[in-house]
Amino acid sequence: MPHWLQLMAESLPSLLWAGLIFTIPLTLLSFAFGLILGLATAIGRLFCPEPVAAIARFYVWVIRGTPLLVQLFVIFYGLPSIGILLDAFPAALIGFTLNIGAYSSEIIRAVISSVPKGQWEAAYSIGMSWRQAMSRTILPQAARVAVPPLSNTFISLVKDTSLAAAITVPELFQAAQRIVATTYEPLILYIEAALVYLVLSSVLSQLQVRLERRFARYGGMLEANA
Repeated sequence: MPHWLQLMAESLPSLLWAGLIFTIPLTLLSFAFGLILGLATAIGRLFCPEPVAAIARFYVWVIRGTPLLVQLFVIFYGLPSIGILLDAFPAALIGFTLNIGAYSSEIIRAVISSVPKGQWEAAYSIGMSWRQAMSRTILPQAARVAVPPLSNTFISLVKDTSLAAAITVPELFQAAQRIVATTYEPLILYIEAALVYLVLSSVLSQLQVRLERRFARYGGMLEANA
């Protein structure tokens, strides 16, 4: 067996274990919390009084205008200077959640705004409250439109979690870095890490296609998207 193939075979379990224990949980938790934050931010910008909307706009402006890596460094390395100490994984979770929240809020805000006003009027005409109209009429319609961009955000997040290695989270990419430090084979190990990310992204892309078709079928838009 060639040396490079043997090295990849020996290191693959460590990479997959790091992905299973850290990369996947970090991705899922960050995306879930980020969606909740994004929904709250979008609603704040669309429906809340101006002071709340201004705070939401400021948050989105700051997060979208600064690099994710810098945000992680501020949380993990910067906050201890003011007495806030965080372990690596919680720091990464907070950083990715804030980032996803800002970007997903723009998507959610756009898709909510795209729902015709007549849908609001129809909901109110049958006695629904604002909350009922939002949860039963507006959000289900907006969800169909939001699936593709939010799915792309999720796939990008899987790859972005590699930045957590910079703040010592022992995820997939840092596992590769540690093996490189002992084998001195950076090209082979980094290519292998890239292939693992590629496989994950490819699987998620196929799931995204199926999810889009499912939503399109329920929304009566399958022919339009074909």
